[in-house]
Amino acid sequence: MESRIVGETLPAVICKLKKGESVLTENGGMSWMDEGIQMETTTNGGIMKGIGRAFAGESIFMNVYTAQKDEVEIGFSSCFPGKILEFDLKDGETIVAQKRSFLCSERTVDVSMQFRKKIGAGFFGGEGFIMQKITGPGKVYLEIDGTVIQRELQAGEKLKVDNGYVAAMTRDVQLNIETVKGVKNIVFGGEGLFLTTLEGPGTVWLQTMPISKLASLVAPTTAR
Repeated sequence: MESRIVGETLPAVICKLKKGESVLTENGGMSWMDEGIQMETTTNGGIMKGIGRAFAGESIFMNVYTAQKDEVEIGFSSCFPGKILEFDLKDGETIVAQKRSFLCSERTVDVSMQFRKKIGAGFFGGEGFIMQKITGPGKVYLEIDGTVIQRELQAGEKLKVDNGYVAAMTRDVQLNIETVKGVKNIVFGGEGLFLTTLEGPGTVWLQTMPISKLASLVAPTTAR
């Protein structure tokens, strides 16, 4: 499958398929497509797996688009200003991502939920108990809110992140929470009571404008 990412503020990924090649997306994720592409709606692994994906921010049912002839194109657009990240995952390679980040992938890619076992991180870490677990082989495309910052963490190296700014990470990165120290910092610092901590080794992708952050800025103006 050939692909290209177009656009800046509201990007899209355009996939060019040969006959027999398929691309997977959530229900309603397709933006446009050439004639000669067949759609099939599926749970992609059974109803229980579909329910698990729903908890991770995706739809129970997914759509598979299969080319019936060569050189046909299909497009998938982002739904929020930001970036689209492309990963070409090896067999068994896994990326853990925020809810609702999955845009589309080759059909060989597995999309499921990742349940975070640490209760504190689930309640207070900003990303919730459930994230998306995306496993190869195959190409996958993720929607990221705002600009992307990529950090490489060495073994034992820690990065403190405000809630909601973690977009994706490799599976070996440990995610936990840390209490902000100092009463004045908690009351007047504007960062809340907890910060998300990420510990290497591994790669982390941060986003500069989470939807939750934008919503908190817009809400006061709409209430006037």
